[in-house]
Amino acid sequence: MPRSSEKDRIEISQYILEHVPKQAEVSRIEYEGPMLAVYAKKPEILVEQSGVIAGIVGVLRKRIVIRSDPSVRLPEKEAERIAKEIISPEAEVTDVNFDPSLGEIIIEAKKPGLVIGRNGSVLQEIISQIRWRPRVLRSPPLRSKIVAHMRHYLHSESKERERILRTVGERIFRPKTYEVGDLRITALGGVQQVGRSAFLVQTRESNVLLDCGINPGSSKPFELFPRFDAPTFEIDALDAVVISHAHLDHCGLVPFLYKYGYDGPVYCSAPTSNLMTLLQLDYLDVAGKQGVISHYDQKDVRECVLHTIPLRHGVVTDIAPDVRLTLHNAGHILGSSVTHLHVGEGLHNIVYTGDYKYARTMLLEAATTEFPRVETLITESTYGSPNDFMPSRVEAEEGLTSIINETLERKGKVIIPVPAVGRAQEIMLVIDGYMRRGLMKEAPVFIEGMISEATAIHTAYPEYLGREVRRSILYDGINPFKSDYFTIVEHPSVRQEIIDGEPCIIMATSGMLEGGPVIDFFKSLAEDDKNSIIFVSYQIEGTMGRRVQKGLPEVTMIDSDGKMGVVKVRLQVESIEGFSGHSDRRQIINYITHLKPKPERVVVCHGERAKCLSIANFIQRRCGIQAIVPAIMETFRLL
Repeated sequence: MPRSSEKDRIEISQYILEHVPKQAEVSRIEYEGPMLAVYAKKPEILVEQSGVIAGIVGVLRKRIVIRSDPSVRLPEKEAERIAKEIISPEAEVTDVNFDPSLGEIIIEAKKPGLVIGRNGSVLQEIISQIRWRPRVLRSPPLRSKIVAHMRHYLHSESKERERILRTVGERIFRPKTYEVGDLRITALGGVQQVGRSAFLVQTRESNVLLDCGINPGSSKPFELFPRFDAPTFEIDALDAVVISHAHLDHCGLVPFLYKYGYDGPVYCSAPTSNLMTLLQLDYLDVAGKQGVISHYDQKDVRECVLHTIPLRHGVVTDIAPDVRLTLHNAGHILGSSVTHLHVGEGLHNIVYTGDYKYARTMLLEAATTEFPRVETLITESTYGSPNDFMPSRVEAEEGLTSIINETLERKGKVIIPVPAVGRAQEIMLVIDGYMRRGLMKEAPVFIEGMISEATAIHTAYPEYLGREVRRSILYDGINPFKSDYFTIVEHPSVRQEIIDGEPCIIMATSGMLEGGPVIDFFKSLAEDDKNSIIFVSYQIEGTMGRRVQKGLPEVTMIDSDGKMGVVKVRLQVESIEGFSGHSDRRQIINYITHLKPKPERVVVCHGERAKCLSIANFIQRRCGIQAIVPAIMETFRLL
């Protein structure tokens, strides 16, 4: 069936009405973001006859969701009471929320299978009794404040959310003005450098922005932001923003778009949506404490939340008249996604890796390599030089254990600066596992910063985690993130006790020593050579972490009163690269050579200039694939 104009929309509605049971009493059919929402006064009939809807989807080639007409939904308090009466107490329901914009009742339970019932029998009963569509979630072992706040905000702004989804849907399914062609990409950031990732993908019809990050290693706006001054970039012409993952160099500037008038969608995985909001709010908080003027505020972050459409990995979604999006696992951090763009009806396919790990870790599975089609691959090259070969994960774990044991034996303290998302959880799993097995000296592990909140978000999405930890949480009832070895630092007033106390391990944000609670610990412990600092994540050029990592004997830092001071660095400085969520050179090459089907062209980005050129040269010579290393603001044509 052709793409939608107003006439097509009427035809689509008529087709659906002709093929659904009349007794379902369909009241309206509307666009809802990338989907068609069919509202019915008796939605349970359509849910029961799911085969009918599947047949319609096959013909229309559009995602369809069944919603209850708002007029038949019971009031929320009554609906919650009846739902709890229907559900067996053995299910152990822990929380019930509502999303009026989607007509959903969100039920969290320790035993979600009992909420669903055999062949969905309990769900059917809930729908028929309260006329809200149940979404069943497993109760997370740790409660996330950000997840709760985002749900509350979406509930309070449900009318605005409905408007946004309708507007997005109308834009996606608008009639095409031009035939598909002239596919081109402009590098707005993240090329020949690490930071401010942003690629503008354009057809004659559509404009899609892949990532929208900041450069943590720079304070100059000209170098801090993507180059939105490029003549190809028009904020009013943007159809969609796709975020690969929640690190600030990929998502830190998204709220800025809303400050300057963007009213379109952001697509990402559900965990990325939560983590992105957490890190953007923290970015504002750190900027405020450092007296830096931020380029957006909390209102813009809330706009980003309202406009974000979470997608599951593997689900094909229309995002523009001639572009379909599918997200796949990238193995970098929780929810990180390899982006697949299908342009036209099979005309061209782009795979954008974002940051990826082509190896299994304790926390995550390896990045996806199989796609229906791929002509152009855009790959990161953070560790792309000939010397960038990381030790195996086991070697990295043993190296970490050895440094920690040596430091504790000499009565010192270990500081591990970590990004709150990804590396923190990986190191927590390693420390818990090695201490339990008696391979690492037992000592208190103090955790401060956003790590505990980010960890709670991890436990809310166990289906995105690696097999072992997922099984441990879901089936064994053991949550390795709640180890007895760990103590969450609830308030800064406790820091001095830790600094003056017995030998211990301190895990704190930020991972690059650019603010966060780790700064206080570093300043207090840096001058004692019994102590150690262990870097377990990439230190971007220009950051304090990179300066310490290079072995500078002293560094200049701002204290809590905003005064500059010199800190002598006498503690042991160690770096363990094997924990990186990035692929090393070997893994990048393996990923490209294992990619199915083989790409015709590879675009190399997200690496220092020499690393980008080195990987591109190897791909061209050894793999026989055209390789491009674009410069900032460079536009290159794919068609």
